[in-house]
Amino acid sequence: MKKLRVEKVLQGMERKGLSQMIVSDPYSVYYLTGRWIFPGERLLALLLGTDGKHHLVLSNLYPQPEDSDLEVTYVDDIQDCIEALAVYVKKGTVIGVDKNWQAKFLLRMLELNPTNTFVNASAIVDDVRMIKDEEEQELMRSSSLLNDKAVERLTAIAARGYDEQQLSDELLKIYKELGAEGFSFEPIIAFGRNTADPHYMPQHAKAVRGDCMTFDIGGKKADYCSDMTRDVFLGTVSDRQREIYEIVLEANLRGITAAKPGNRMCDVDLAARRYIESKGFGEYFPHRTGHSIGLEVHEFGNVAYNNESIIRPGQCFSVEPGIYLPEEGFGIRIEDLVLITEHGCEVLNHYTKDLIVIPFE
Repeated sequence: MKKLRVEKVLQGMERKGLSQMIVSDPYSVYYLTGRWIFPGERLLALLLGTDGKHHLVLSNLYPQPEDSDLEVTYVDDIQDCIEALAVYVKKGTVIGVDKNWQAKFLLRMLELNPTNTFVNASAIVDDVRMIKDEEEQELMRSSSLLNDKAVERLTAIAARGYDEQQLSDELLKIYKELGAEGFSFEPIIAFGRNTADPHYMPQHAKAVRGDCMTFDIGGKKADYCSDMTRDVFLGTVSDRQREIYEIVLEANLRGITAAKPGNRMCDVDLAARRYIESKGFGEYFPHRTGHSIGLEVHEFGNVAYNNESIIRPGQCFSVEPGIYLPEEGFGIRIEDLVLITEHGCEVLNHYTKDLIVIPFE
């Protein structure tokens, strides 16, 4: 068990008046135990207790190393797995569960333990995971450094005639060569008018001279995610493209400036959003300014105008404003990850944000 992390979760449980909590999300289980377990449709339940008694119930298909801090009960595919878990649940109490626990398990637990009340306690673990410890911060730096190298290599081959999907395939090779475990999410590689779709997925379009090319990419290194977006132009860039690029870049920089402890998450969003609005493009910026990131590419804690939570040292999130102009056939997004420090933030991406025009004949 990761004792310091578990202790922070237990403290959160005590503040919420919970003596026990069932954690079922594989990422949170890994965060607290150091064990990757992906059981599919089978049960995975880490029962935490403020009395220090913690119990893991899971399929016997996933044998675990012994741990003096954690009792393990195995079930097979013909057993009532919730019946095995219910033995350890204190009757007549309020039990926390996380948001990812499947209804089939929760409903069966309600049948077996009708005197218990079950509440969504995801925020307890999410809040602890949101603040990266020193080990995680170093892993985020390493993952982002690898991503800088990946986008540099990707840009170097972008004018070789690949279509979007082919370039995505080449990117996966790049990540593997750099020592990544693979993508942290399916990359957004878009050419020309496809860049005006904020969540476009690569297809078989080929770029032509004058196209904007958007690379929203991330890899996993030692289980931690990276994420960044850069735009480049093929052969030439129009005055209009340059205008929009410079507006988005300034919005990105303003968002980063607002990313500091004591500010609110909405302050980061609004710093970027209000600048874009002041330039007359507010309706063309349809998404939040960012998201938290760590073991998962999207974690708890949105950089959104309605999130008034206070920014704290150790948080890591993206700042990614964009302007998308489908009628004009292009869009621009610029994204960096920031790690909140005691006095401001550390930008984890170092690949240039200068406007790049790739030579193209």
